[in-house]
Amino acid sequence: QVQLVESGGGLVQPGGSLRLSCVSSVNIFSYATMGWYRQAPGKQRELVATITSHGDPNYADSVKGRFTISRDVAKNTVYLQMNSLKPEDTAVYYCHGRLLALELWGQGTLVTVSS
Repeated sequence: QVQLVESGGGLVQPGGSLRLSCVSSVNIFSYATMGWYRQAPGKQRELVATITSHGDPNYADSVKGRFTISRDVAKNTVYLQMNSLKPEDTAVYYCHGRLLALELWGQGTLVTVSS
């Protein structure tokens, strides 16, 4: 059974940085598209970033230039490096993986950007 386990959320000040990690129980990154979503209070879940099985990243306009998605295939881990954080980045962040008909979600990790 493939599972995604997230870590790295927490409280950070505006302008600060945080790195989220998502570990897969099975190495699927050579075949799957991985991504990060977030859901702010009272809002729908939105796509933040994706990285394809070939390592090509894509970003939502709201995070371009500030966030970086990357992966370490050997460690079965995908990262989201978040810099220049803003209060509006506050949300529960979810790791996501898609492989053919299989869709995986992490449990979510809360990121709070506040002074």
